[in-house]
Amino acid sequence: MIKKTLYFGHPAYLSMKNDQMVIKLPQVEKNDTLPEKFKKDSETTFPVEDLGVVVLDNKQITLTQGLIEKLLEHNTALITCDSHRMPVGLMLPLCGNATQSEKYNAQIEATDPLKKNLWQQTIKAKIKNQASVLQKYRSCNIRNMEYWASEVRSGDPDNYEARAAAYYWKEAFPKIDNFIRGRDELPPNNLLNYGYAILRAVVARSLVSSGLLPTLGIHHHNRYNAYCLADDIMEPYRPFVDAIVFSIVDSGENFDALSQPLKAQLLQIPTIDVIISGRNSPLMVAVSQTTSSLAQCFEGKLRKIKYPELLS
Repeated sequence: MIKKTLYFGHPAYLSMKNDQMVIKLPQVEKNDTLPEKFKKDSETTFPVEDLGVVVLDNKQITLTQGLIEKLLEHNTALITCDSHRMPVGLMLPLCGNATQSEKYNAQIEATDPLKKNLWQQTIKAKIKNQASVLQKYRSCNIRNMEYWASEVRSGDPDNYEARAAAYYWKEAFPKIDNFIRGRDELPPNNLLNYGYAILRAVVARSLVSSGLLPTLGIHHHNRYNAYCLADDIMEPYRPFVDAIVFSIVDSGENFDALSQPLKAQLLQIPTIDVIISGRNSPLMVAVSQTTSSLAQCFEGKLRKIKYPELLS
């Protein structure tokens, strides 16, 4: 089942009733001139079990503790945004899998050779998907990308990821002079940053659901990063975000500021179609397959992570 993404960019009262999220508007609730029936009819509800991601992008949003508890119970990723309206926080449940302690132990005891092999698979998949994005949206040579993907060794000691990234971003936006990919660089980095934040939440949510620790990465290591494993596993999925941003930039739409219509396009990330295991699948469902296969790799039940491919 495809989980829904809800975005709140205006003041709202969010509460819980009969396993439903109840949405009320403050401007309606505080207006004493309005009849109670009108106020009641203005309420909106959503089944909590259908929600995968909830984005809070306004300082005047109120949530009840009961709603937060129910969202976490259903493994919903709750994202909060800062004053610049960029995702800044993520809330996930502490327990998301019945055999969590066993999976934790398998993940913690993973050997360096296993983690290096998993990273090799991850980077191969990432470069292949980057090459597919360039092939679909840009008329540049991708033979070098295909070669680098085929040559990635265990742990990527030759740093083909960086070589591919340098070429990829050089060709990404040919109409933008001297484009530099970076969190604090000029647009369309704002679109990329926003899309990656949504993707990161989706991946972290699935890792918890699969009984894994998002903090303990196979490659990324940072004492201040609570989502190292999410940052690892989302790498082959980043090109799917890039493809949306390429389309926005190519359309000629103004992307200097993150408008509501632009956010709406990026919030579709969890539901876009990808190919995984030879079948079409929504990205959020594919991520679940990826994290489940990763857990089985840690347990010695599988040797390969299931990663997606771009639709042709």
